[in-house]
Amino acid sequence: MIRAKEVRVIGENGEQHGILSLKDALNLAQDKEVDLVEVAPTADPPVCRLLDYGKFKYEQQKKERQAHKKQTTISIRQVRLRPKTGEHDLWFKTALVKKLLDKGNKVKVLVLFRGREISHPQLGKELLDKVANALKERASVERPASIEGRSMSMILSPQTIRKPKKEQNEVAEEVADAQNENS
Repeated sequence: MIRAKEVRVIGENGEQHGILSLKDALNLAQDKEVDLVEVAPTADPPVCRLLDYGKFKYEQQKKERQAHKKQTTISIRQVRLRPKTGEHDLWFKTALVKKLLDKGNKVKVLVLFRGREISHPQLGKELLDKVANALKERASVERPASIEGRSMSMILSPQTIRKPKKEQNEVAEEVADAQNENS
């Protein structure tokens, strides 16, 4: 499928074969029993490589699978509340949100309004603020409370817990002292 008249040919081990006519390059590939693959079609002249195309595709797929394994997926979990949710239920739902955040998930806290409850959106806002305040050490508010139809929601994302430098230095000193005592 190469349309150029002349191509720059690179061997299997990276050696330069120079600029050859397409016919000569195809003959060279046929002699070495490999494929001629165009790797840089925009170059002048286009760059082609002598390689086993099946093996090349397999290596690319292998690299993609390895890259895919290293990816971490962050899912958004959802916790629903109502404006008339009681204190104990709110505490229980907050504990659930805390567990989800500890697992590394983002959490969408949703307050559902029914009937005439929508006329008092401040109740939903207060509820969401209580949840956010209860989790301020573990979560940061990614998206503040906003109304979407007959519901109000906010998104919390997990916060990395970093020790202040003083605490880190104290821990390092304790470790050093313990090692000195053992010596």
